[in-house]
Amino acid sequence: MRLRVEFTTEPFDLDEAPAHAVVARDVVTGAELDAVDVGPFGNTAEGDADRVLDAVNALLRQSLQAGATRVSLQVNVIGEVGPGEGDAT
Repeated sequence: MRLRVEFTTEPFDLDEAPAHAVVARDVVTGAELDAVDVGPFGNTAEGDADRVLDAVNALLRQSLQAGATRVSLQVNVIGEVGPGEGDAT
């Protein structure tokens, strides 16, 4: 199964990226996910279900530890993994 995660961390800082936002960005860019798009107010990433769920776990734990007071996220099923593309749960 393939998943798309969309997330935002708060509080916002319009002058520079807060530590929790940097941590969240580092988690998703380092998670071997597909189609990662990181922006100032919203972020998305897609990939195999196991990788996305592992990234969400790390994202929540690490961004909260780095000072996030709120993490909004949405996870959507976007398709099945094709033959030879890995194991899905």
